[in-house]
Amino acid sequence: MQLIQQHPDLSAYLAADDVIDHGHPLVRETAARLAGGADDSYAYARAAYEFVRDAIPHSADSGDLRVTWRASDVLAQGTGICHAKAHALTALLRAEDIPTALCYQRLTYDAGTGWCVHGLVAVRFHGAWHRQDVRGNVGGIDAQFSLEGERLAFLPDAEAGELDYPGLFAAPHPVVLDVMRGAPDRPHLWEHLPDALPE
Repeated sequence: MQLIQQHPDLSAYLAADDVIDHGHPLVRETAARLAGGADDSYAYARAAYEFVRDAIPHSADSGDLRVTWRASDVLAQGTGICHAKAHALTALLRAEDIPTALCYQRLTYDAGTGWCVHGLVAVRFHGAWHRQDVRGNVGGIDAQFSLEGERLAFLPDAEAGELDYPGLFAAPHPVVLDVMRGAPDRPHLWEHLPDALPE
């Protein structure tokens, strides 16, 4: 798939904001701990990916009702949906100067009766973007960190209307973020997440 960089300046994909708050002490501490065992930026990126994928359960899998959306809160509370986990990984990677973008898929769920927007990240290595899915491996999902072909949790079914959005966003999409910020709990969030991104 041809990914579309939304900003001509790569520095946009290293920026911090109130969601991707990679200047926060907890983000910095976590990044430093993970970097301590890594020989290079690739090894660090893989370690950060596996940490967020495996050590922070997807809240729908664990049954956690809390809603997190800020990267530091995801790390502090150890929970989040796919978007929240993508925010946490983005912050950890940017903390070590690895350009990282947010990207999205549109998928069906509940046996095809509903739609949801699913959150991913893309990392930039060797002059190219590589998508990664940090959702968490349960129920036969086997997502892996990879620069040699995508190893995502879900492969969209075009015949069912599922799709990959090609945009690489420097900040969370506002349609997704607004719902996350306003949700009192995960069941409410689940019911109100957008089923598509605007054109």
